[in-house]
Amino acid sequence: MKVTAGFVTGAVINLEKSLRLSDRLDGHLVSGHVDGSGEIMTIEPVDANHEITIRFPVDLGRYIARKGSITVNGVSLTVNAVTMETFSANLIPHTLTMTNFNALKVGDRVNLEIDLLARYIERLLQDSRNSGV
Repeated sequence: MKVTAGFVTGAVINLEKSLRLSDRLDGHLVSGHVDGSGEIMTIEPVDANHEITIRFPVDLGRYIARKGSITVNGVSLTVNAVTMETFSANLIPHTLTMTNFNALKVGDRVNLEIDLLARYIERLLQDSRNSGV
């Protein structure tokens, strides 16, 4: 059994066509980078949805904000709540149907991509502090 990038050969993965510059933007900006991995702590039914709670690496915490976006296994989600070490998000029925999230379970590792805008804001703030502006 060959394992590549945390996945077993033949595993179901989440892929979406890239956005063209002329396309309508509908959702969060995702670049496809992996900034770290998280661990699923809970998956609980909430009405027709499921709430997922994921523990993240401490160094990613400053990029995760309530009502901000985060990408989990290539799927962009809106953060419902965030603590010092976990965040939660709702998985609507469409997301569960159209992604491999329906196979996730407590203890599974997931790839995380931080919000693209947070990445640029941090860089701009670093430049302004370093330049004395």
